[in-house]
Amino acid sequence: MGVATTFVGGILFGLALAAPPGPMNAVIAEESVLRGWSAGFRAGLGAMTADGCFFVLSLVGLVTVVQRRPQLQTVMLAVGGVLMLYFAVGAVRDAQSFVADETDEGSGFRKAFVLALTNPYQLVFWLTVGVGLLEPGRLDVFAPLPVVGGRLAGTFVVETGEPLLMVGLFSGIVVWITGFPATLVTARQRVEALAPAIAWLSGLVLAGFGLLFLVDAVGRL
Repeated sequence: MGVATTFVGGILFGLALAAPPGPMNAVIAEESVLRGWSAGFRAGLGAMTADGCFFVLSLVGLVTVVQRRPQLQTVMLAVGGVLMLYFAVGAVRDAQSFVADETDEGSGFRKAFVLALTNPYQLVFWLTVGVGLLEPGRLDVFAPLPVVGGRLAGTFVVETGEPLLMVGLFSGIVVWITGFPATLVTARQRVEALAPAIAWLSGLVLAGFGLLFLVDAVGRL
């Protein structure tokens, strides 16, 4: 029971990392509706590859260097903001013309990978939750919840520091980057007008986060 709980807990953490709306899912959505499921999946693989890099850096302790150097975080915010604005322009251009470059099948992977590496929020996950999951111990998932935490305490406890927890985490990410593009492609096939609309929305999300990152970077100077 403990092994199964730890694996399921890892899946939940992976979904918690991958599923929230943000620049990564904007890129996945754009690639999915313009170029199909495989392009959306490759974009998801780009973001997951960045998580793999952060995971390795966490294991060797290098991720904490960024935590100790606020100036590096500022640079990451600025670079990430500029890149998001750049990719937002491309998304809007695709939405206006509704023409996708089918020959550039690796563009989604590259975009998501670069954006994820310069995304401080993704790094913060590995500096906080990720590091906590790597350290040996026990985590009572429901205990911190308000109101019901006391009654649910002890019902869902995962073993942190276990390799199976990390396997579950990356399995959860795979579930998301497989299912999310599939859902979008299915919706597009039923409503063709959805594709340019999602491309527009992806561009707006990227632009919004790009501006947010740049404002945050300027505020740190």
